[in-house]
Amino acid sequence: MHYDYVPLPERLPLRWPGGKRVALFLTINLETWDLIKDTDKPYYAGGPAILPDTLPGNVPDFPNFAWREYGQRVGVWRLYDLFDEMGIKPAVTMNAVTGLRRTAMVTAALQRGCEVIAHNYEQGELLTNFAGDVEAERRVIERTLAVYEQVCGRKAQGWLSSSLRGTLNTADILAEKGLKFYCDLMNDDQPYLVQTPHGPIVSTPYSNEINDFTLLTRRGHTTAEYLDVLMEELTVLHEEGAKTGRIMNLGLHPHVSGRAYRISALREFLQYAKSLPGVWFTTREEVASWYLEHHHEHIPPKA
Repeated sequence: MHYDYVPLPERLPLRWPGGKRVALFLTINLETWDLIKDTDKPYYAGGPAILPDTLPGNVPDFPNFAWREYGQRVGVWRLYDLFDEMGIKPAVTMNAVTGLRRTAMVTAALQRGCEVIAHNYEQGELLTNFAGDVEAERRVIERTLAVYEQVCGRKAQGWLSSSLRGTLNTADILAEKGLKFYCDLMNDDQPYLVQTPHGPIVSTPYSNEINDFTLLTRRGHTTAEYLDVLMEELTVLHEEGAKTGRIMNLGLHPHVSGRAYRISALREFLQYAKSLPGVWFTTREEVASWYLEHHHEHIPPKA
């Protein structure tokens, strides 16, 4: 894969359809971890633990497993209820094993017309584990995409790697398989093209910065501070979007934002977003399809 370094001042203004200023992606991560792994090494379950002293993979870590599982049993339904109340369709990312083992969460998303994004096979299996073996990585991606099609009834259009841990080959394999967008590159407030031997794929950046796990769990912000961060980010992007369109991604985890005492912050943020003219509640697929047609109006190809 290859993408050019094109700093913001060297780009043409990005004009979203209908004069929109900010494409807002609201992304709920439907992630599933194995309770145990066949290893005596510490098991990295896709993110920091709620309790320290990580156990070997072959020893059940019930506090950390159950903390995340709360999101599947309770938290995600609280989030779905909120989005229904607000009349907004979020996107969801789906590990393949979520579709196989925790199907109800995915069925609920599909029934609501949510965008579903392929999100690796199992959350604790990182593509970087296969960084030196292209064929092994390709098999993981192919297995994931096959389950996606089985569960969702259509081919996947985009991809987010578990813990955003892709390799130099990931975008190439995804383009080879016909996917339109790739979320792992968190380096921009706008889409851009990633070039591969199989044609371009659109980078639609995810964010580890504007992310409930980072803000609330890693950094320990209060719920009020979390709300302030989200509102300030959108306010600035909305102002800047008058000159050239922007993307804002809010990453949500059901075991984090789906807690009862945090839901009001998300509700207030969504109310604020709906009050701003020019906020585009859209999908990555819609943005990627549009950008593939209009990218030359934003970042012209080099001579």
